[in-house]
Parts: sequence; C-alpha cells; structure tokens
Amino acid sequence: MRRYSWFSTIVFLLPLLTPWLSASAVVGAYCQLNPQAITLKDNLRKKAIAGDTNAQREYDKILKQHADWLYNCRRQHWLKEQAIWLRLYPCDVKPGALDEVLDQIVNMGYNTVYLEVFFDGRVLLPKSQNTTVWPSVIDMPGYENRDLLAETLEKGRKRGLKVYAWLFSLNFGYLYAQRPDRQHVLARNGRNQTSIEFVHDQSQAFVDPYNRQALQDYSQMLQLVLQRRPDGVLFDYIRYPRGTGQDSVVGKVKDLWIYSPASREALLQRARNKQGRWLLETYIDKGFITAEDLNQMRQLFPDEITPLWQGRNPTSPESDTLANLQIELWYFTVAHAAQGVIDFLDFVTSQVRQRGIPAGAVFFPEGNQAVGDIGFDSRLQPWDSFSQTLEWHPMSYALCGNPICIVEQVKRVTEVAQNRRNVKPVLAGFWGRNDGQRPSLESQMEAIRSRIPDIQSISHFAYSWIQPEHTRKRQSCSF
Repeated sequence: MRRYSWFSTIVFLLPLLTPWLSASAVVGAYCQLNPQAITLKDNLRKKAIAGDTNAQREYDKILKQHADWLYNCRRQHWLKEQAIWLRLYPCDVKPGALDEVLDQIVNMGYNTVYLEVFFDGRVLLPKSQNTTVWPSVIDMPGYENRDLLAETLEKGRKRGLKVYAWLFSLNFGYLYAQRPDRQHVLARNGRNQTSIEFVHDQSQAFVDPYNRQALQDYSQMLQLVLQRRPDGVLFDYIRYPRGTGQDSVVGKVKDLWIYSPASREALLQRARNKQGRWLLETYIDKGFITAEDLNQMRQLFPDEITPLWQGRNPTSPESDTLANLQIELWYFTVAHAAQGVIDFLDFVTSQVRQRGIPAGAVFFPEGNQAVGDIGFDSRLQPWDSFSQTLEWHPMSYALCGNPICIVEQVKRVTEVAQNRRNVKPVLAGFWGRNDGQRPSLESQMEAIRSRIPDIQSISHFAYSWIQPEHTRKRQSCSF
C-alpha cells in the first residue's frame, strides 16, 4: 500500500481549502480584512521598507492574496463598488507612506480610490513635467521627478484597486486668482465681485466657464493627467459659488456670475436681432428694464417688431408687456449662467471619453433647486441636464438624525437618471458610530440598499475623516 506523507496530503487539499482560507481573511459585512491579516501585512511592509528582500517577496505575495480576497468578496456583495476619496500630501513621498495608505484602504474593504489630483490651486503632477499654470503639490527640492499620481495608479492596481483622478473644475484656486494675467478669466457678478470677495475663505476662485483662456488652461492640465491613464476621471465644483444667508439664493440678475467679459459677450450673442441685444444689455447693466427702456428700444430699431433672443418666439402682443419681458429676461439669463456650467462639463468630459476612460460629475442633489417664486440655489448646478452617459456622484450629506433624508436626496437623483446604475452616491460619516445628526456609514448604506436596490456603487468622503490620526501624521511627516 502506498503511504502518503503529511506534506503530500496538505498539497492535495490546498486547492480545496483556498476558498475557505480566502473567506476567513474577510470579516464584517463590508469586506474588511481581519486583524491578523492586517498585522501580518503591516509587519511585512515595514521589514520590506527597511531593506529585507525576503520580506519584500512575501509582502508582494500577500498584496496579491488580499487583492484576490477583496475581488471575490465584492463580486458576491450587493455593493459591488465601495470607493473612498483620498488626498495625498507632500509627506507621502517618504518610503512606504503611500503603500501604507493604500494598504489601509484595502483593509477597510474599499476597492476604488478617488484620488484628488487638482485641488486648492495645485496639481498632483511632478514638478519637472508640470507645464500648467498651477504649482505642483510636491514642490520640494530633490523631489522634482516624483509622480505620486502615476505611483498611486501603479500601486493601487497592484492591490486590486481602481484609481480615479478627482479634479476640481470651475474652482481654479486662490493662487490662480492672484495672477495679474488671469483677472479677466474670473467669474464676476453684477457687483463686480469675484468669488474670492464673495465667499471669504480664500480657497474658492471660480472662473467664467465661457472664457477660452480658462478652457485652455484646464485642458492643458487635464491632458497631462490623462496621459497617466487613470481608471476614470471625476469632475467636482461643476457649479458657481455658494453664498451664505440671503446670498445663498439668486433672485435678481446682478446675483448671477455672468458679468465677466466672455460670459457677457456670449449672452449678448444669443440675441437674434438688434432689439433683443439692446434689451439684454440694458437689463444686465441696470438689473431691470422700464417702460421708458422699451420705448427707447423701439425708437432705436423701428424696423424690428419685437425683441428676439434664442428660444424666444412671441405669439401674442401680451408677450411684449413690461412684466412679461422682465420675467423672460430673468429666466433667460439664469439659463445662460447654467448653460455655461453644462458646456464646460461637456468640454472636459469629451476629452476624457475620447481616450476610452469613464468620466463622472460630482454634485449636490439640491444644487439645482428653485427657491421661492423666482429664486434659485446660488450654486446653479444644473445636474439634471448633465449627460446621462456620465457617472453621477451626488454628494448626499443631509442631516436629520437618521438616513431617511439621505435616501431622499439619492432618490431625487435616481428619479432623473435614465440608468440608476450610473448613480453612485457619496456619503459622509464614520464606520460603526453616529456623529451628532450624522448616522453611521453602515446605516446609511443599508437604508439606500433597502429603498433603492439598483444602487451598486457608493463612496465615502473621505479618508481624512475615517482615518484622522493617520492623516494628521501624514500632514506633519510624524511617521
């Protein structure tokens, strides 16, 4: 009789045991790894960083193993994609720092990272290759060639992570707003304010979406990002600034951000005759029109019957009354402001999709709402007119002490979306605990699952919230 050693028995059983061993590394309801697996990986990483080549080989093996565990867990889970929003810091150039961040993300069960690439007037590109008008995030002597974007893509994929590039859009940053050669690019309202003067936090510098220089500057930066082939690109700040108090609502034309040269000219070009152009110009300059203005308009252009602009087709004499024209002009200028946002998004997302890369828009579900009789949320974020081919990432941050109001925000979006699978809600909160009026992440996700079962992708804002201590250490290089 042939005798088998213990070794040969184990070799024979190993393929049968592998699924069980893989499942045993995952705990909880959201694909988190267990403490033993995390500790083993952490220890191997530290030894590998110290130069232990054997530890490096074992570390590489365990990264692959954890990637497989994560893939299998997410494939069987109702939530196919669990993403997290991540900002990197200059200290993340230290050996092993980026690896630790990405390991932590895998440990928590995330399989997608939304990496902040353009924010606060800085860009995550190596200084030696940065030909944009913005400074690099990594701007330290000796690190001119460090490409944390490319490194995150490589290291993330090694761990089974998809890595998206997350970019601010119409908010170009404070440093950009200080450039003497870009003052004409900044969005302005009818009081000649820029968003720097309007918001007062020294971090929001919104540009005119109709300005060609803005489009050129942004496109140059975007092309450099796309060269690194992220798994997707998300565009944030696709809107105008939000004011506080009464400034949180736009209710008259001078509240609109359409007074910089390019937007103003684009508006006037929407006129379809001389009366229309003259009346549009008078309306935005004065903020209203009077009966005297209408008389003057008719005297100046007697050969024209009625003022015309895009979409205006008056069908009766009542259409040209002062009251009717006043309200028509208001809604037309609001539409012009909103169309600038839509056009800017179409311009940038077309460049992404030309390369076969998914694109998405980040927005507030209430950013497009009407307020009162004729007012609108000051952000004028017309997300319901964004392309249905994009991923929609609604920032669902409502606070009411339970998940109901958060679910309602998501439902508001899914009711507009042609494909609910394209809706990927953004949630804020903490694992395992409520925070004041903010429910735990688990309770928010389960509420969405029960009410909107089509949702299969949810993201959490942000790594810095969920891992505050680690983030503080990374910001101060105290690790």
